[in-house]
Amino acid sequence: MLDRVELQQKSLEHYRATVGDELIDEVLGLAGELKGARVVHINATAFGGGVAEMLQSLVPLMCEVGLDAEWQVIAGDDEFFTVTKAFHNGLQGMDGPLTDGMKETWERYNRMNAEKFEGEYDFIVVHDPQPAGLLHFHGDSAGRHWIWRSHIDTSHPNPGYWEFMVPFLAGYEAGIFSMTEYAGEGIAFPELAIIHPSIDPLSKKNRPMSRKRARRTCRGLGVDTDRPVITQVSRFDPWKDPLGVVDAYRIVKRNIPDVQLVLMASMANDDPEGWAFLQRTQQHAGDDPDIHLLSFERNNDIEVNALQTYCDVVMQKSVREGFGLVVTEALWKGQAVVGGAVGGIPLQIIDGQTGFLVHDVEECAEKVLYLLQNRDEAQMMGARAKEHVRRNFLLPRHLRDYFQLFHGLSSTTGSPV
Repeated sequence: MLDRVELQQKSLEHYRATVGDELIDEVLGLAGELKGARVVHINATAFGGGVAEMLQSLVPLMCEVGLDAEWQVIAGDDEFFTVTKAFHNGLQGMDGPLTDGMKETWERYNRMNAEKFEGEYDFIVVHDPQPAGLLHFHGDSAGRHWIWRSHIDTSHPNPGYWEFMVPFLAGYEAGIFSMTEYAGEGIAFPELAIIHPSIDPLSKKNRPMSRKRARRTCRGLGVDTDRPVITQVSRFDPWKDPLGVVDAYRIVKRNIPDVQLVLMASMANDDPEGWAFLQRTQQHAGDDPDIHLLSFERNNDIEVNALQTYCDVVMQKSVREGFGLVVTEALWKGQAVVGGAVGGIPLQIIDGQTGFLVHDVEECAEKVLYLLQNRDEAQMMGARAKEHVRRNFLLPRHLRDYFQLFHGLSSTTGSPV
């Protein structure tokens, strides 16, 4: 059997005060018609990254409102995850070969995990390229509705990777993407859903934290809380451009010499490339004592919350981005964010209103400097940012979108749930 992730209990009613009665009542109405439906979400890791964080909240709420939902994780080792990281990069457009050996590794592990997959389900949601071959190797005996959920930007994929992947996706009844532009050519899912990711406003990472506690936690991380702080929270990954963040910080430092930079990441077990890129970032940072590179192999929700709450400016200088939940997290904390104008970030950062969209290092430094020097305006932008997230990118809306898709699939096939 695949590993089943243990879930914490959650209550949808606890979100009513945050998102309002109308949305909660809509979710409950949809859930009532789906009561008892068997749902399984399958992905590559139970820790690290936005997918795992969303499932930690989505799946328990599906259970709480009456569905029989669970979360399972595929098996893999460094060989497999090194290959799937290349798949991730290739599908987001990075140059590089897809060798016969890489194909064989991906297929072998997908076949092995398909053989381990057991149980009868009404809805099987397979997340991202790592386990995308499960349906192909397993067949359709395990459930009625197979759904592939992509969390990455496949708008301009490396053709070799996309052409290899398409036959394995062809059997899925539905495809979910974060943006319409990500639905690649060569495949037409019978049902296509655009579902924006979300954050859980009641999680340890996103619930309100006092300035006093945030300050104390930041001090524990080695940050001088009496001086300005710029923060980026992201994996050490070329798409997140931590090297460009360091370069932008250095430009800002010419004008504000006492500014500090904090780059923080959790090191996911499905991203072996992360350690190598952390080392590259360390080399690029050199011996500057005001650059803090923080990596965690454990849950670091409290530290992330503290940094995003207390710091002066949050950056997300991605050069390719599926959605960017770290942007959502910072906006929710009332921060005006400076982010790359890529992927799902422009859905969240309304340029000049909830933050600034930038295209290069120099523009990034300019906008960071502006926010540091215009604190009243930064606070007003942050207030608009929080409201924008409340209306669009919180967990109950995400749950509603899934339930609407489940209803649509059930009505199309005429199968009861």
